[in-house]
Amino acid sequence: MSNLNQNTPVITVLGLGYVGLPLALAFSKKYEVIGFDIKADRVAELKDGHDSTNETQKNELLESNIVFTNSTKEILDSNFYIVTVPTPIDSNNKPDLKPLISASEIVAGVINDGDTIIFESTVFPGATEEVCVPIIEKNSDLQYNKNFFVGYSPERINPGDKMHRISDIVKVTSGSNQDTADKIDQLYSSIISAGTYKASSIKVAEAAKVIENTQRDLNIALINELAIIFDKLQINTDEVLKAAETKWNFLPFKPGLVGGHCIGVDPYYLTHKSQELGYEPEVILAGRKLNDSMGKFIAERLITAFEDDHIEISSTKILVMGLTFKENCPDLRNTKVIDVIDSLKHKGASLDIYDPWVNKSLAEEIYDINLVENLKKNTYDAILLCVAHNIFRNLGLEAIKEFGKEKHLVYDLKSMFASDEVDISL
Repeated sequence: MSNLNQNTPVITVLGLGYVGLPLALAFSKKYEVIGFDIKADRVAELKDGHDSTNETQKNELLESNIVFTNSTKEILDSNFYIVTVPTPIDSNNKPDLKPLISASEIVAGVINDGDTIIFESTVFPGATEEVCVPIIEKNSDLQYNKNFFVGYSPERINPGDKMHRISDIVKVTSGSNQDTADKIDQLYSSIISAGTYKASSIKVAEAAKVIENTQRDLNIALINELAIIFDKLQINTDEVLKAAETKWNFLPFKPGLVGGHCIGVDPYYLTHKSQELGYEPEVILAGRKLNDSMGKFIAERLITAFEDDHIEISSTKILVMGLTFKENCPDLRNTKVIDVIDSLKHKGASLDIYDPWVNKSLAEEIYDINLVENLKKNTYDAILLCVAHNIFRNLGLEAIKEFGKEKHLVYDLKSMFASDEVDISL
């Protein structure tokens, strides 16, 4: 078994978002840690003890020994560089590797002989060694597996989840050779109480990560398709699922919008690589197509309900409660609530968007949405419950209904309340 080669290794975490910051904090309890981010404003807020992602508490930041910086000069003496930058998709659903490439270039400019680089960003199988390693070799004049070493340990952070933290989730690790794999596994084992799983290669670890979310995406796609069918059959989907879940091996997935930085993105990384190799992944792409269409289906269902009441959608005022891609976090990345909003706006409806979790200026910057801060009673023809924030659950259905006009519709997309208490459920 290899050792870490340093009694007190210095670790730099590149990218201080939802993944990088909690990871840096976990390592800082045992090691010297530098938190690097190219965004000066992000570094400044963390130095002040503020985390706009709400993943960490002020006292955790202020009491940690992490050095927050956006200067490459301050990361020159690290032994381990852990890359946790985003890996989004572009407007054509193709992998956008610019952040990963930029991070690789930064690492290449600071690493020394013997250093180890670990990538955590979700990628297609092969990306670490086919994309990142050549960039590091070219820009550092160091040789792979001779002067520097590489590993891949996919992130499994669940934004907004206060129960499953880094140390509580089994960590998959891998390395560019056996010695590196052992060293990286030992490093993560020192902070992961749930244990680690050492994959046989970097490519296996990359593939394992990307199929985790692909599998979930397809399961949700199936339930979404069933919801569409049951709607046409005029059967309540939630009631069907409750009946089916009485069988011990029925998987308890729910219909809904599939967005965010993982489930709605990762399958496109796998399909991209598959297509490059000449294989068209029909099932995965079919699931993606269906899930990407759910915003339009949800909007059309509301429009139909209005038509049944002889109400023109263009004359309605609608309240959308929730904008984030999931509950109890401020994360707006790839939220599919925006698809519902755009579909209703296109039909002429007037909308107010309310989400106390979201930074108002950020919503305006990213989606050109002006969030309302205070809700007025007796105002709306329909209320869409799009995100299951605890604050909405605790408010209660009766209080929510007070925002509606005397005659209004409540559309519960997240099954927050009993289906017989709302007008429409998904």
